Amino acid sequence: MEFELKILGSASATPFLDRHHTAQVLTVAGTPYLIDCGEGTQRRLMEHKIRHQRIQTIFISHLHGDHFFGLFGLLGTMHLNGRTEPLRLFGPPGLDEVLTAQFRHSYTHLSFELDFTPVDTTRHAQVFEDKNLTVHTLPMRHRIPCCGYLFREKPKRRRLLPDLLPVGLTPQQLNALTLGDDVRDEQGQLLVHNPRVTQEPKRARSYAFCSDTLYTESLADLVRGVDLLYHEATFLEELRDRALVTHHSTARQAGLLARRAEVHRLLIGHFSSRYRDLQPLLAEAKTMFEWTELAVEGLSVSVAE
Repeated sequence: MEFELKILGSASATPFLDRHHTAQVLTVAGTPYLIDCGEGTQRRLMEHKIRHQRIQTIFISHLHGDHFFGLFGLLGTMHLNGRTEPLRLFGPPGLDEVLTAQFRHSYTHLSFELDFTPVDTTRHAQVFEDKNLTVHTLPMRHRIPCCGYLFREKPKRRRLLPDLLPVGLTPQQLNALTLGDDVRDEQGQLLVHNPRVTQEPKRARSYAFCSDTLYTESLADLVRGVDLLYHEATFLEELRDRALVTHHSTARQAGLLARRAEVHRLLIGHFSSRYRDLQPLLAEAKTMFEWTELAVEGLSVSVAE
């Protein structure tokens, strides 16, 4: 089953040449989830042939423009294209006020329901659940309220071994086997022992999106062992003082967090426009965590079951 991350933008506050503002799409079992929506996101979606009308849920990390200025345009296009399905939107308090003002002054009356849920950026808490996954907030330390998001695939069912199944089992009994139960008769006598006719379920996968933040060691416990971690790396370590003032992280710090959290893979992004060449940022992060990649535009990362 699909579990794939697509990077639409890797720039920090100022876009640079072919670097766009932060936006990502996580697709799980064919369902796309949009994470942040910097300026130009709807165009990036078109370039990568991701149909915006299929997006049902959007997560916004904070209200700095490079993370949400594309949202109004995207919602407007959905409206102009006749969308009728509801859209769920998660983000810091105040996002609804910004959108309401834009709608009011542009005389925009959406053709669909926009269901906004404000999130507490100071807490690690579940904010969303559907058939595919759960989503928890990850508190960030930035200049304004900001959070990341932790996406965890739901536990999967055991896999039936058709050649070993007895003939005549009912749909209810087969369902019970996938849930790990044995099959018994009305008297409670064992008919089918689960381990004999099923395999262990495929593992559930996970992705942690850590948006703009100071290096925060306590995050390691919240994202421990995730398959894929994205962490901002705005500066090189030589500008650590600048990172501290602006509430950002260095590439080395991103690698250090990945190592301490014992994650499987690290993506770094949100690069300052001062860096034309990103290889020094990659090299610096790799001194702390070898399995690091640059979250550059167009990158697709699949996580295997």
